[in-house]
Order: sequence, then C-alpha cells, then structure tokens
Amino acid sequence: FETCPGRVLCKLPCSGEKEVDLAVQSAKAAFKIWSQMSGMERCRVMLEAARIIREQRDEIATMETINNGKSIFEARVDIDVSWQCLEYYAGLAGSLAGEHIQLPGGSFGYTRREPLGVCVGIGAWNYPFQIACWKSGPALACGNAMVFKPSPFTPISAVRLAEIFTEAGVPKGLFNVVQGGAATGQFLCHHPDVAKISFTGSVPTGMKIMEMAAKGIKPVTLELGGKSPLIIFSDADLENAVKGALMANFLTQGEVCCNGTRVFVERKILDTFTKEVVKRTQKIKIGDPLLEDTRMGALINRPHLNRVQGFIKQAKEQGAEVLCGGDLYVPDDPKLKNGYYMRPCVLGNCKDDMTCVKEEIFGPVMAILPFDTEEEVVERANATKFGLAGGVFTRDIQKAHRVVAALKAGMCFINNYNVSPVELPFGGYKSSGFGRENGRAAIEYYSQLKTVCVEMGDVESVF
Repeated sequence: FETCPGRVLCKLPCSGEKEVDLAVQSAKAAFKIWSQMSGMERCRVMLEAARIIREQRDEIATMETINNGKSIFEARVDIDVSWQCLEYYAGLAGSLAGEHIQLPGGSFGYTRREPLGVCVGIGAWNYPFQIACWKSGPALACGNAMVFKPSPFTPISAVRLAEIFTEAGVPKGLFNVVQGGAATGQFLCHHPDVAKISFTGSVPTGMKIMEMAAKGIKPVTLELGGKSPLIIFSDADLENAVKGALMANFLTQGEVCCNGTRVFVERKILDTFTKEVVKRTQKIKIGDPLLEDTRMGALINRPHLNRVQGFIKQAKEQGAEVLCGGDLYVPDDPKLKNGYYMRPCVLGNCKDDMTCVKEEIFGPVMAILPFDTEEEVVERANATKFGLAGGVFTRDIQKAHRVVAALKAGMCFINNYNVSPVELPFGGYKSSGFGRENGRAAIEYYSQLKTVCVEMGDVESVF
C-alpha cells in the first residue's frame, strides 16, 4: 500500500437488487442464530473482534488513511475508538434486560428487550471504519444482524471489519457489506425484510431515507450535518481556546459533521485570539498522510475540493477576509502532485448572514465572528437549522453550564471539542437528525420492548 492521490485504488462492483436481497437473506438466517444466543455469548464474540482490531491497529489505520486521505496519526485514533466501541457494547450485551412489575392480587407483568432483526447501516466517507463500528456495535450487542453500505468513496475498510467479525466467530452473514451508491441504498431501504435503518450523511439524503423508511414503517436513526457554534469568552484560557478552535475545525481536513465552524469570539479578545489562531493554522503540516508528522492530509475527491474552494470564493465576494490559507497546496513529493490538498483557511470579517457562516462547508474553513454579550451570542449560536454540536470556552463554570443548557444542540463541549467517548450518546437536534449513537442510549434504537401481563387469579370480565 502507498498513498496515490488522484489515482484509482480499486474497483468494486455495485450491489444491485439481487445482491442486496442475497445480503439481507443471509443476514436474516444469521439473525436466527445470533438472536438466540445469550448476551454473554455475544459478549465473548464481540470482545474477540475488539481484540483483533486492537492487535491490527496499525495495519487497519494505514488502510483507512489510504481509504480516506486523513493523517495516519488521526486514523490510529479512529481505530482505537472503534475497538473501544465494540468492547463497550460487548460489556453491555450481558446486562440487557427488561423489568418485573408487581400488580394487584399477586399478578405481575414483565418486559422483554428484544432485537429488531436485520438492521441496515449506511456510512459516510469521513470516518469509514469508525462509523461501521458505531453502528454495528450496539446492533450486534442487542442481537441484531446488520447489512452495511459504506460510502462509494471509501469502500475498503468496512470489508475488513466484516472479515474481522467472521474471524471473531459471528454466524456467517451476520455483518454483510454491500457496495454502491444511491441505488443500492434505495434497495436496502425498500427491502421488506429490513427492520431498521441507521444513516450518517447529508441532510438531503437523510430526508430521502426517512421518506423511503416511512413506506415500510421502519424506524430510522439519522446523524446528519451541522454548522456548530464554538463560543470563546474573554475569560477563557487563550492557549486552550486556540487549540480547541483548531480541533473544532481542522480534524480530517475539516470533513467532520460536528465541527465548530462558527467561532464566536468575545470582542475584547478578538484580535489576540485571531492572531494566535492564524499563526497556529499556518504551521499545520500538510502532505503525505502516511508520514508521522503530517497533521492534514488530502480532501476526499476533486468535486469536493472544488466545492470547498467555491465556498471560499463566495465568502470573499460577500465581504469576508481570508486571513490565511484557502488556496490549493501542491506537496514537493512528485507522487502527490495530483492530490486534493488545500491549506486550512481562517476567515475574518464574517457576518451571520454570509453563506460561509450559514451553510455546511465540510472542509478546513473556520469563520470567526465577534460578539459582545452572553445573551446575544446564545441567540446567534441557535439561529441555524442545524443542531448537532456546540462548544464553550470559559473559566466561569457557572456560565459554561448556563450557556450549554441554552444551546439547541445534541452534543456540547466545555473547554474541549471533538471528543467523542463511546460511553456518551452522540446525535443531533433539528435538521441534524435524531436518534443517538454510542452510550446506553443507542440500545433504545436497536431493540424493542415487549410487555407481558400475567394474571394469577380469575379474569375479571365485564361481560
């Protein structure tokens, strides 16, 4: 393996209706076996899958870097999060249970927590392996099977996950991978034997998936886009706030749905903060993502790079000032000259009504906006159709909790950003979607409750 930006890595046939049906039927057969196993039995298999991923961390991370273009440094973190996710849900698998409720006269009721059946996971291209684990972990722990469709831009690493599950001992077909674009996704969503759909991606595609799922009364989990606010108060630790702003904007070349791309800075520290952010942004090492000291790799493909560049051009036309970056980057290494690289961009003189502030760019572009009061910044932070994340930097802990309580967002950070422990639920408000990944909350979206009412005496009839 070596990075070959701008060149074809491999070609995979798209799964048509026939292949999708084969994958679903195979998963359905495996579900009959897996769903009858005890939680502890499922736990042991999932722990073995986590162990294999942990042992092969570097190899899988290299595959992911080639798959996506992110730095090897970041890819290793993604793989660590992935095995931790499987370990976490393995630990929960043996504890999943209903409850017993005492009723009058010695009668009682109880609930059973039962799996849904064959679940569909549709992944995004920014965290291909990690998203596959985030979806399959709770699904398998609850006793479900899963058919997973990765993005056609990053098809490789999900196949490796399927191989690892097989090596770990899941029933054959329990985690199947199908390849393709929108048509393949439609076949999955419409399939009568699919019980649930979990999607990570754009708002327009999420709306279409919800429409298709509605025709079959299928539950959906949608983790969609964002234009999240990052609020820097003047009493914040400046060094920490600058690091937080970089983390909130430039991970995975800015291709992160929960990025805090609207950076609101209290006016009295605006100049100091901006100067330091620009200085640090200009030092970010761009280039071959397989090199250890690279901190920013290549964007996913040429059309996306052009789209990000278009946002920057439009921002300048609307009056924003490019404080640094935003231009294409050509590495010295000749084998990288066709790569989709750009310098991370910081925009100043931004206004709330600019396109670069309202729309999700999904690239390494930070917009800085001044504010004067807490009340004002909360109102502006919430003035968006999105609600995935939000962050606050301040030394005043009461203010921090007050502000995050007022933010209409599903994932909030205080004095940090883009930290996603698998123990904590992740998901959005408003157009950023609904349902949750990670944490105990995800169990609710991959299982269903059955109520059983037991009468210990004679039936009390009204007839």
